[in-house]
Amino acid sequence: MFSWNIEEWRRPGPTLAQRRTDLWIGIGVAAVAVLNLFLSRSVGMLHTEDAPARAEQIAWAVATTLPLAWRRRRPDAVALIMSALFIGGQVRGAQEQQVTTYALYAAIYTLGAWGPVRQRARTIRLGIIAAMFGWLTVAFVTQWDEIVGESFEGASGELPVLWSLVFNNYFVNIIFFGSVYLVGDAAWQAARRLNTVESQAAALRDAQAAEAERAVIGERVRIARELHDVVAHHVSVMGIQASACRRALDKDPARARTALTAIEEGARTAVDELRRMLGALRASGATAEAATSGVDRIPQIAESAREAGLTVHSAVFGDPVPLPDSVSQTAYRIVQEAVTNALKHAHARTLDIRVRYLSGLVEVDVTDDGRGTSDKSEKSGGMGIIGMRERVAVHDGELENGPRPGGGYRVRARLPYAPALSMAGDPQ
Repeated sequence: MFSWNIEEWRRPGPTLAQRRTDLWIGIGVAAVAVLNLFLSRSVGMLHTEDAPARAEQIAWAVATTLPLAWRRRRPDAVALIMSALFIGGQVRGAQEQQVTTYALYAAIYTLGAWGPVRQRARTIRLGIIAAMFGWLTVAFVTQWDEIVGESFEGASGELPVLWSLVFNNYFVNIIFFGSVYLVGDAAWQAARRLNTVESQAAALRDAQAAEAERAVIGERVRIARELHDVVAHHVSVMGIQASACRRALDKDPARARTALTAIEEGARTAVDELRRMLGALRASGATAEAATSGVDRIPQIAESAREAGLTVHSAVFGDPVPLPDSVSQTAYRIVQEAVTNALKHAHARTLDIRVRYLSGLVEVDVTDDGRGTSDKSEKSGGMGIIGMRERVAVHDGELENGPRPGGGYRVRARLPYAPALSMAGDPQ
């Protein structure tokens, strides 16, 4: 939207490449002006009794066009200098009219399109235009007899000659200067709108990056809470086993050894879980959340999906083995989020949930026949793909997600684990 607050934005100055381009443009236009000067002299267009010498005519042609080499670097100064030289060349009768006229147009346009201070650019342009019309009026007055004499020769008389002459000259100049003023403003407005769009796009990218970072931090906090509960559980068990060992140490050494073995195994598991927690924790300050979800509850997810109207196939492959609590919870959460995305975003009708126990790792695989996309799930406010990646990364696992070649969507995670050590023999 157009704004009359002309000081609210300043167009950045020209780049080094643009400055080089302007330099070559200035040199090129000056060369063309000199060439056109010789062409004009060759056909007698500049031949008058008081015409200046050829060297002076060349100097005026170069001086009136060469400043274009600095047109975007100093648009206000270039426009003023070229306008003054344009009038000066006409006063001396040495003006090459064609190329210098277009050069003047370019200088005024550049001031409108690149003027750093809008009020000053507007004032200078209006001043130049007023000066040009003032010079046109002065030329009519001072050269009236000569102009009228030349104009009346061969006049058709269809319209009044005097008024036709005045109207023709002023009308052409009004079109010339009015268009250059408006085109320059339009170019500046276009540059401002482009800058606004680019700034908004950059702000949007920053906001999206910040939102993604907040999502990552939030998910890491949730992971840390769950891992905190896991470690607390093992430490509590170790305390119970240590108490039992102390009581049985003298009376039943065999039972004490069993308790010590359980303490050793629990300590190893706790240390491993603690390592994962410290690797995941990036923020602080939250209440603990009970860790009650694991792979054993995946059938409940499948049943909930059936109740929602999906056709669900669920299967377990391999021999189920005890998993570390954090691994079990991560597997459950990934399946839960994948099914949620299938229900909310993919509009699927069929769901396939598979749990595979492989050598040293557990794999969860969820596929659907919907039109799933990862973009929505990442913005849904739930765990999303970002959360899945974070959880899997904590366990040094692998996550695959994306559309399937035959249609639908797939989420597959592989989570390595160390075999859970038995706690059998815990004293009561």
